Amino acid sequence: MQQFLLIAAAHFLALLSPGPDFFLVARTSLAAGWTVASGACLGIALANGVFIVTAFAGFSALRPDSPLFIGLQLAGCLYLLYLGWLFIRHAGGSALQTPSAQRQPQAASWLRAGAMGFASGLLNPKNALFYASLAAMLSGPQASAGWKLVYGAWMFAVVLLWDLLVALAIGNQSVRQRFSRALPWLERVSGAMLILLALAVIAALLPG
Repeated sequence: MQQFLLIAAAHFLALLSPGPDFFLVARTSLAAGWTVASGACLGIALANGVFIVTAFAGFSALRPDSPLFIGLQLAGCLYLLYLGWLFIRHAGGSALQTPSAQRQPQAASWLRAGAMGFASGLLNPKNALFYASLAAMLSGPQASAGWKLVYGAWMFAVVLLWDLLVALAIGNQSVRQRFSRALPWLERVSGAMLILLALAVIAALLPG
C-alpha cells in the first residue's frame, strides 16, 4: 500500500503542473464551454491510457534512447508548435477551428475536441517518459499483472476526473463571462508557452 500511495501521489502531483493538455482543456473550456471540453478530457485520458499500457507492458521501443521515442518527441514538438500557432492565430475566436468549422453542431465540436485531446496527450513529449519512470518504480508483489491493472485504472481515472474538474471550473458561464475580455491575451500567452516548450524540447534533443 505504501508503494501505491507513493506512485499515486507522484502521478497526481505531475497532473498539477500545467502542460499542453492543461492549456488545451482550459482554452477549450473558456472558448466553447465545459461540455465541448469534456471531449478533450476524454481524448487526453485515452492517450494517457495508451502510454500506461505500453509502459506497464514493458515495451522497450518507448525507452528514452529508442528511435521511436525520439521520433515521438519530435512529432510532439511539431504538434505543440502547431497548437501554439492555433492558439495565437484564433485568439478571441469561439473555438480552435476555422470560421466555417465554428458553425458545426456541438457533437462535431465535441468529437473535434476529443481528437485534439488525444493528439495532445499522445504527442505530449513528457508522457511516455513519465509513465515509463512510474512503471520502473514498481517492485515486488506490486509489479504483478493484477497490481498493474489497478495502477493503470487508477491513473486513467485520475487523469480523466482531474481534467473534467478543470473543464468544469473554467468552463462555467460566470467564469467565461468574467474572462471574456482577457481570453484573447490568455490564448496568446498559452500559445507562446506551448511554442517555447516545443523549442526547449527540440533544443534538448539536439546533439551537444
